[in-house]
Amino acid sequence: MSIAEATREAVRERPFLLDALRAGVVNFRAAATTLDIEAPNGDPSDDAVAAALRRFADDLPARTTTDRDARVTVERGVGFDGDGDALLAVGESEVYADSGSQTALLAVGDVDGRALATVLARLDASDIDVTAAGVAGDHLLVVVGGRTGGQALRVVEAALDAVPDSA
Repeated sequence: MSIAEATREAVRERPFLLDALRAGVVNFRAAATTLDIEAPNGDPSDDAVAAALRRFADDLPARTTTDRDARVTVERGVGFDGDGDALLAVGESEVYADSGSQTALLAVGDVDGRALATVLARLDASDIDVTAAGVAGDHLLVVVGGRTGGQALRVVEAALDAVPDSA
């Protein structure tokens, strides 16, 4: 495997670095020092890896985003113990309305896995813990602590306004 191939593989194992390369905000030399690249001729120099990163970045499409058309509503008092129809079910765990102290944010409309990934990344960056999340069809649901519902609503709406396009 060439240095370029090994570098591209290492970047794909670190989605945050791939996003940064697409956004054009990477110090290639600094990034190269964090990657453990193995090549057939031994360990390449940081300069060689930095050059491979620069070439990879040049080949990537620019990062663009799309405003998703989705309506977000808030349901307070959700939890994991309840009866009736579940708002979300994954394996044996289910989220129910009127059964706890958490808050559910439900987005209905143009949502998918990429929208969910964006929402989760933004909530994480805002230091908001998510206890459950899922997407199916045109529904996206995230569950957060009851006290963070208002802040989470603003974050979710902003995230849906800037979902990255596929590469």
